Amino acid sequence: MGWDVILILLSDGIANGAIYLLAGLGMVLIFSVTRVVFVPFGDVAVFAALSLAAFESGVLPGTIWLVLTLAAIAVLCEIGVLLRQREPRKIPRAVLYWGILPAAPCALAAIVSASHAPQLLQIVAAILLVVPVAPLSARILLQPIADASSLVLLMAALVMHFFLSGLGLMYMGPEGFRTKLLLDGALNLTPDFSISMQTLLMVAAALVLSVLFFLFFERTVSGKALRATAVNRTGARLVGIRPARTSMLAYVCASLLAGLIGVLIAPITTLYYDSGFTLGLKAFVAAIIGGLVSYPLTAAGAIAVGIVESFGSFWSGALKDVIVFSLLIPVLLLRSYYATHSDEDEEEIDQ
Repeated sequence: MGWDVILILLSDGIANGAIYLLAGLGMVLIFSVTRVVFVPFGDVAVFAALSLAAFESGVLPGTIWLVLTLAAIAVLCEIGVLLRQREPRKIPRAVLYWGILPAAPCALAAIVSASHAPQLLQIVAAILLVVPVAPLSARILLQPIADASSLVLLMAALVMHFFLSGLGLMYMGPEGFRTKLLLDGALNLTPDFSISMQTLLMVAAALVLSVLFFLFFERTVSGKALRATAVNRTGARLVGIRPARTSMLAYVCASLLAGLIGVLIAPITTLYYDSGFTLGLKAFVAAIIGGLVSYPLTAAGAIAVGIVESFGSFWSGALKDVIVFSLLIPVLLLRSYYATHSDEDEEEIDQ
């Protein structure tokens, strides 16, 4: 293996790591606020990519019908809860929040699809179209059991993945799609080594979004509310912060990140309706390295996962995923060895 090959593998690994970094940040955000390992994160990213591919083909994205289906189910769930609580006066507001607002990006997507809009507008429409997916899914499957154990929430999130995959197959079909490059050309660093502009865009987007992520948590009221909920849900309630609202804000932020990821990876790989599961699992490995709480460690883990995957694919393309997921074994052993178990955790195990 020469230095030119090593440099190529490193550049590919860093590019993949940038994607896993954004996905890992989204998963850590949701877990820290809701205790949910959001397995369908990759599905949301894939839906954004397939939506952009549909725009470029001049076809109405099937994601529109997926979002409308989720919105209809969420509205019915909310109406049922309000009727049981004998608060029918709140039904119009529920229809607005869970039905009309999620349908707004669908209307925009329909207009963009019919008008053959420029690529930038198609990208914006594809990202906005998937923003309601995570909040609506959480309202249907996760909010009713928000106080359940982490294991139950994990199983519900896994069910959510299969539910969304089924809807994706129904509305988008089994065909794979790839979009046009967002940036053409390459940057020649040496006579034998160059980096594509698409790769540089992915790394730059990860850096910029990570900085914006940091500023959001440090400088905005909403970000501080999310941090407060992550640190102590009971304390957040005592100071007037509603965990249910912050949870939905976390899902919205995660959906936005997933949409950006989908747009970035759509030009470099062929994606299918069920391609998001592997993406989500690799981001989960990065999040586990960060302990599902540390953003810097998650970023470092994401870069490590990307580099290991790149070199693993060079040595054995068939075993690259096995090599990546094998990183979990030493990480979990180390974390189990150094973990401190509280009395509260022991009581949950006894129950």
